[in-house]
Amino acid sequence: MTGSDPIRQRLKAAIFDVDGVLLASPHERAWREALVGFADPARFTPEIYETQVSGKPRMDGALAALMALGVEQPERQAVPYAERKQARLEELVLEGQVSAFPDALRFVQSTAELGLPMAVASSSKNANGMMKAARLPSGQCLYDMFSVNVCGVDLPEGKPNPAIFLLAAQGLGIEPAACFVAEDAPAGVKAASAGGMSPLGIARNHDESLLRAAGADLVVTSFDEVAVDELAQGRLCRRTS
Repeated sequence: MTGSDPIRQRLKAAIFDVDGVLLASPHERAWREALVGFADPARFTPEIYETQVSGKPRMDGALAALMALGVEQPERQAVPYAERKQARLEELVLEGQVSAFPDALRFVQSTAELGLPMAVASSSKNANGMMKAARLPSGQCLYDMFSVNVCGVDLPEGKPNPAIFLLAAQGLGIEPAACFVAEDAPAGVKAASAGGMSPLGIARNHDESLLRAAGADLVVTSFDEVAVDELAQGRLCRRTS
């Protein structure tokens, strides 16, 4: 959706994914480097990460990646691959290979100033630790900005199942149809749509078409493109200037 066109109803709350939305984390790099011994890491393209892994629980992502790469007996290989990826991710985090997107920090602060309740919802069990190191322009800790946090909860199904977003909306006390969800992965966009929410696609990897195809109401490459003044009126729109 573009311009100042309103979406389905007045928005009253915001839900954010973490990896690729709020933080530039080394998840994709860890998945790629952990492939040594399973498949050629060079074959693990950004498209495979976006379409098969991003937004999914660790085991689901591991199995989907191995299947996409044609690895034999992927079900047997998924557990050691996922474990190796987690170990590599932890090494990269300790090395400081995590940073917050400045536009995301500005947008979270602006959304808070509007008085909109905010939740954070990520399949990753590493999300909270990474958020604690990020600071907003005001100096506040990113982790502390959300009144509801359902990161890393164990659910029967991951995205594109909407369970994690519905849990966040329930925690906020806001009906799903009045929530927008900021997501960078097609699986997350589909999950938000399936939950009756309004997906805001954040295309940081030139994947606008994938997010639109998944059903995003609005696709931007930066949160700075979102019209905060319209959001104050409950509308998710692109800035016109």
